[in-house]
Amino acid sequence: MKQREIFTTTPRLVMGPGSLTTITDEIARLGASSVLVITDPGLKATGIVTRLEDILRQGGIATNLFDQVEADPPFELADAALARLRAAGAQAVIGIGGGSSLDIAKVVSVMATNEIPVTNMFGIDLIQKPGLPLILIPTTAGTGSEVTPIVILSDHHEKLKKGIVSPYLYPSCALLDPELTIGLPPKVTAATGMDALIHAVEAYTSRNVTAMSDILATEAIRIIYGNIRTAFSDGENITARSNMLRGSMLAGMAFANAGVTAVHAFAYPIGAEFHIPHGIANTIMLVPVMQFNMIGNLERFAAIAGMFGRPTAGLSTRQAAQVAIDALSELSDDLRVPRHLGEFGVKDKDVPELAAGVMKVTRLLANNPRKLQLADAEAIYRAVL
Repeated sequence: MKQREIFTTTPRLVMGPGSLTTITDEIARLGASSVLVITDPGLKATGIVTRLEDILRQGGIATNLFDQVEADPPFELADAALARLRAAGAQAVIGIGGGSSLDIAKVVSVMATNEIPVTNMFGIDLIQKPGLPLILIPTTAGTGSEVTPIVILSDHHEKLKKGIVSPYLYPSCALLDPELTIGLPPKVTAATGMDALIHAVEAYTSRNVTAMSDILATEAIRIIYGNIRTAFSDGENITARSNMLRGSMLAGMAFANAGVTAVHAFAYPIGAEFHIPHGIANTIMLVPVMQFNMIGNLERFAAIAGMFGRPTAGLSTRQAAQVAIDALSELSDDLRVPRHLGEFGVKDKDVPELAAGVMKVTRLLANNPRKLQLADAEAIYRAVL
């Protein structure tokens, strides 16, 4: 544990069923009278975005829409959203949807005030000024983007996902309404829920843990593991949906401060190259990476088994750590998440380039509990072909 610790998070959280109806109050607090809503076509088709627009307009807020966000958004999409914001003259930004929509909203808010291209923002602390007022509304319990200072965008030229890290990427307010996650398909519930659980597990096993991140990660692991099967099986269960959204938020707070580790580093190249959805990519890589990482901190991996409620009495620390990994494998199977890269067209000949991509994600590998070599990366990918 470090002697000096710093903890940051989103300054205002509004949570609970029906919270969406308070959105105009939050905009008024920010002193804005016009907004750009950023989302994706799929969410627009559900009617949730129309409902949001109606609430805004009834509250006297001038409302404009950018609904072209796609999964694993290319960085060029941020430029298109910025052009829409400037044409509308919007004073604030609302991001609603999954992690991709929230990330585009975050980066557009700072592009509007910093006057530098998005490509100059990739890296850590390269944004100089706060962005426009920003409200984020997650509709999946997965990325935790509403409480992180991180944006991930795809660079299809380099076949990589790249990160922007800055405290100016925290929103002014995060609004978490579990009613917006009712009706989320089981497949999406599983993938996004596993993503949230992986955030918590990686934050707990990161080399960069803090006392605060440990508290948050531990609670997130317990909440998500205890509710994800119910949310997957019964999507109308508002208690499970509420708990998943809260767990995802806590996991986001944890990894925003402790960092994620090699699971995400492995997910980025396969997501960028083969367009494997982020939660699925993480889930495929979870067990082999944890199996590799386990000896780097047996005590923490063993503790996770207890958080899962698995009996470990009489087991050695190593055996208890293995119980945690086996429980995650079982959970992935229960949720019917794909477990092999071959299902997405990945072949053995692709492994060297993918492994080389992993080694470039130094920001995350620095957090990993075990040092990773190129040969290790290749072996881990081959384990899930």
